[in-house]
Amino acid sequence: MADMHQLSADVVVVGGGLSGVCAALAAARSGADTILIQDRPMLGGNTSSEIRVHAGGADNSGGRPGYRESGIVDEIRLEESARNPQRCAQMWDLVLYEKCYEEDKLTLLLNTTCVAAQTRDNGDGRSLIESIIAHRESTEDHFTIAGKFFIDCTGDGRLAAEAGAEYRVGREGPDEFGEPHAQGPDRETMGASLLWVAENMGTPVPFTPPSFTHKFTEDDLVKRGHASFDHGYWWVEYGGQMDTVKDKEEIRDELLAAMMGVWDHIKNGGQHAAANWALKWFGWVPGHRESRRIIGDHILTENDLMNSVLFEDRVAHGGWPMDTHPPGGIYCDLPPADFLRTPDIYSIPLRALYSKDVANMFMAGRCVSCTHMAMSSTRLAATGAAMGQAVGTAAAMCVARECLPRDIVASHVGDLQQQLLKDDQYIADLPGHDPTDLARRARVQASSELAGFEARKVIDGITRARNGDSHQWASDPVERSGSQIELWLEGPSVISEVHLTFDSGYSRPLTLTESDWFNGKMIRGPQPETVADYTIDIIGEDLAPAHSIPVRNNHLRKRVHHFTPVSASAVVIRVSRTNGDASARIFEVRVYE
Repeated sequence: MADMHQLSADVVVVGGGLSGVCAALAAARSGADTILIQDRPMLGGNTSSEIRVHAGGADNSGGRPGYRESGIVDEIRLEESARNPQRCAQMWDLVLYEKCYEEDKLTLLLNTTCVAAQTRDNGDGRSLIESIIAHRESTEDHFTIAGKFFIDCTGDGRLAAEAGAEYRVGREGPDEFGEPHAQGPDRETMGASLLWVAENMGTPVPFTPPSFTHKFTEDDLVKRGHASFDHGYWWVEYGGQMDTVKDKEEIRDELLAAMMGVWDHIKNGGQHAAANWALKWFGWVPGHRESRRIIGDHILTENDLMNSVLFEDRVAHGGWPMDTHPPGGIYCDLPPADFLRTPDIYSIPLRALYSKDVANMFMAGRCVSCTHMAMSSTRLAATGAAMGQAVGTAAAMCVARECLPRDIVASHVGDLQQQLLKDDQYIADLPGHDPTDLARRARVQASSELAGFEARKVIDGITRARNGDSHQWASDPVERSGSQIELWLEGPSVISEVHLTFDSGYSRPLTLTESDWFNGKMIRGPQPETVADYTIDIIGEDLAPAHSIPVRNNHLRKRVHHFTPVSASAVVIRVSRTNGDASARIFEVRVYE
């Protein structure tokens, strides 16, 4: 008999993919008691080791540099890159688990599935979720989890469906939202995929296909490139003409037959020079692209993306092309994908990240409020992670201010945006202007600087290159060592907190190798542009050293240093080593009382 447990939290996040992890971490770091439930034994969703979809996002969009998602998802990527040069897939899972495990205000429940939601009337035509019911069959435990705010990061919109929220499935027609490239109206979606990892063993390795294998000829695959063998093919896709939720088991079985069929064709069906290649791993859990899309106060459309609309309540960004796949998947005669590239990155409004029907429910990931066309871009994992950080921070703000998501848009969105910028979330063309940041009024000078990378740019409120402006300080490479930047405060101030934002390679030129293309052009190790060894010196009122913070072997972009309050006239950052770049590079310095 299952044991029953009563739990409660300020914020309950359902779904532990990349969007759910970032939502839960953001909520907990913002001071909210948070519970994260995930129905798998590891975190990461489609990016986890059991599915292995690359964590792509806004900068993987046909050579557009500089727009990798920052904030929590970049913290995770940089940590994993530094600790996992060998590319062990399970190390990604481990970093996600470790981040959640270490967060004091975050409780993680793995192998735990949301099966119901208990709601009540909010009195304005909307409902409120009071609690969810969750089952963990591995331990024969059932949970009732009460919360003030809930975040649906399930991908399939499971929480929203249980709570009675309105959602869409399928493709809109071109007339409904004036979308020129809309392909409906119908209830068809993109399908799911299974991937593999293969290796050249240096000697012939036979492959005997299972009895259920689907047979493919070269003519069957003529529109689906299969010249490289190492990571499987996203176009081994199926299920878009079925119910991608209710038919998951059948879809998985057919995908397995198709995946084995493609590998059989490569090994045994033609001149592919694959005799020495062998499967080292293949997936059993499909990576799903599309199912329910929960309706919010705004539905993001193709035109919003193509026009790069800067919404007043923008809290995240995207940039992947609108990447639509035919519902027939691998059995379709059409090309496996159509790519509609946006002219620029685009913004994502908070109004698309909460339910219009369920007053205390946010969402992040592929189930947010958008049309099929817009979702074909916003579905990318790192873009979902940025949404997750936005709604996790917003949920904690709702707790602290005792308001609802719709109230944030009406009365507090500026505060939310500035908090997100402080936490290194990127919001398109919105500079930071925190009035409590003493650095904004400081006089800035440096030991040296490159043309276009002046010291004063560390307080201009923008933390990446944009529209031809570097928005960073970089020292002259001739200086080689001992580079420093000084911020002389407007007057003596008692300070206890310094924020530094370093360069982690966002604008590194694109190289067209597969690993760079799909992993945001990240080096497998510390990023060369990032400052490795530095010291923060606090200069006292008498111009004598008052406090010093030495840091060695840094590989992160955003560092926040807390210390015992000290009266200061200046803050000096002395850089003694980078991870490879000839210049010391800093995007932003913030100083707080």
